[in-house]
Order: sequence, then C-alpha cells, then structure tokens
Amino acid sequence: MDILTSLTKIAHATSLYALTWQQLVMMVVCCFLLWLGIKKQFEPLLLIPIAFGGLLSNIPLAGIAEAGGFLRIVYDAGIQTGLFPLFIFMSVGAMTDFGPLIANPKTALLGGAAQFGIFATLIGAIALSYVHFGDAQPFAFGLKEAASIGIIGGADGPTAIFLTSRLAPQLLGAIAVAAYSYMALVPIIQPPIMKLLTTDAERKIKMTQLRPVSKREKILFPLVLLLLCAFLLPDAAPLIGALTFGNLIKESGVAERLSKTLQNDFCNITTILLGLSVGSKLQASQFLKTETLGILVLGIIAFSIATASGVLLAKLMNCFSKTKINPLIGSAGVSAVPMAARVSNKIGLEYDKNNYLLMHAMGPNVAGVIGSAVAAGVLLSLLGK
Repeated sequence: MDILTSLTKIAHATSLYALTWQQLVMMVVCCFLLWLGIKKQFEPLLLIPIAFGGLLSNIPLAGIAEAGGFLRIVYDAGIQTGLFPLFIFMSVGAMTDFGPLIANPKTALLGGAAQFGIFATLIGAIALSYVHFGDAQPFAFGLKEAASIGIIGGADGPTAIFLTSRLAPQLLGAIAVAAYSYMALVPIIQPPIMKLLTTDAERKIKMTQLRPVSKREKILFPLVLLLLCAFLLPDAAPLIGALTFGNLIKESGVAERLSKTLQNDFCNITTILLGLSVGSKLQASQFLKTETLGILVLGIIAFSIATASGVLLAKLMNCFSKTKINPLIGSAGVSAVPMAARVSNKIGLEYDKNNYLLMHAMGPNVAGVIGSAVAAGVLLSLLGK
C-alpha cells in the first residue's frame, strides 16, 4: 500500500497528470510557430524564441512564467517597464539607412498612410465593445485598450509593447504576441493584398535611380528628427530618441565599436530575451480568451488596412506626379524593417526580373518606423494622462 501511495504521489507530481486540454492546444500552436520559423524560415529570430517561450510557459507545475519564474523575471524587467522596446529601437537605428528616405522625401507619405490602419482599427475595437450576446459583453475594450490594439497595424512590435505597457498593461501579452506574429508573417499576409490592389502594368513600373545622399545629410537627419519630436511630440521622444541615437552612432563614422555592438550582440541578446518574454504570455490561462481572439482578429485587420493604405496612396500619387512610383513599395510603409521592403522587392521581381525595388521600398519602410512611433506618441499624449 505504501508503494502504491508513493507511486500515486509521483504520478500526481508529473506534468502529464496536471496537463489540461487548453495547455495542450497552446503547445500545438507553439510547435506550429516553431515549424514556421524553422522549416519555412518566417522570421526565425523572432518566432523561435516566442514559440519556445510559449512551450516553457505551458509546462504544468513548472512555474516558469509565474511569479518567481525566470521568464516572469525577464518579462517584468524588460517588457513591463518598456525597456526592451527602447533597446530594440537603438539597434534598429544602428541598422537603418535613412538615405533612401532623404533622397526621395515624398515616400514618407507612404509611411504615413500606413498608419491609417492604426486609427481605423482603434475605431473598430471601440465598435466591437458594443457587441453583446445577451448580458455578456465578450469584448469590453475602452479607448485605451482600443488604442493599444490599433497600434498593431503599424507592424512594429517594440512600439506596440511600449504603448500598451502604458495604456493597457493587462492586454500586453496578447498584443505583443499578435504584433510580433504578424510581423513574422509579413511574407504571407502582404502579397495577396498587394496583388489585389495593383495591375500588371503598375507592378512593372521602374523607378528612377535615387540621388546620392551626403554624409552630412545623414548625420543631420537624426538630430533634426529628434529635435522636431522633442518640441512637437515629447511623448514619442523615448522611442524616437532611441532610434535616432542608434542611427547617429552609425552615421557618425567615429564609433564603429558601438555601432557594431548595437547591430549585433546588443540586438541579439535583447531579441532573445524579448522573444522568450513575449512567448511567456502564450499561457493557456491568459491566451485562450474571447478577448484575445478579438485582439488577433483586429490586429490582422489593422495590418491589412495599413498595407492597403500605402499601396492605394502610391496609386493616388501617380495621378498627380510625372515621376511614377511603383505602388508595390507602398506596402512597405508598415514599419516591419526590412521585411516589408524585401516583400515589395520580391513581388516586383516576379513580374520583371530587372526591376529592383528594395532601395526604393526602404524609404517608406523607415518612414513607417518613424510614423508608428509618432502615432504612439499622439495616442499617449491624448490618452496617457
């Protein structure tokens, strides 16, 4: 009897005994994300840490993502405080070349147009909060929650985390997962929208070669951008400040060690910790809710609207400009750098093997980074007080 009791206690202490169907579902989801990252190579640097963090967080009885667990400690230190997004923006700045945007400033409009998805989805989230099933209100989104959901449309994970941690921290897990998942799925989500909204002739438009940009212009650009932001929209200053700091380090040409560190080791360490932390919010108890489903649906709507807005504005600009813009680069207005620009280039090459759009697409792409940070600053200034 003692042996049977001991065996029973051992069985009760195993994860298999405590495993719920919800945790099993989330493990399957995480394995699917791992498959996308490893087999399909959809942004493996993001998806693999996120998916593995999700697996760890759904192991019963381990408490890895609970209070005192190592993922919870990292999450509280880096995401709850908004520190990791600023670190990522420093690295993004050090890896970004604003030259294409400086050489062709009108492409900044395409980056601005993509932000329409943020505000359109904000309205949609508020509308969804009025949905009732009898006395039940499954999607109780207030204005702050709606703003946090809308920012997913910018396809900028760090900005989404930064804004949500200040406006709606209770939604941080679902929004972070949605934002980074859709960023990773850019090669799947964007092409059908781009092809639907453009003709064969438009996809084959060849753009004129960009003018050379001087080193002085590249050094002055981050400083001017920071000062404009500081005076006009101080709430966006942390994000813009981190971005411009990293870019200035790179463009100065006198701090190569710092630039390489930001671009490599610093970025890699932050990405690992951020990915695992975001994955820790894939816990079944937190993720399998109707509220999360609403966030995921609204997030992909926001992303789709942002993609379509950039393409449609490029088509509109062609009606008034002698120098034609290939509408495919409008989709790069979302700030998934450089994924969205690569997708624009890839689709362009499918229709003309000699039509290289990558550098042209980088203009709206980096403008989208700035645009999403500015949009977050506007929302913070209006709702964060």
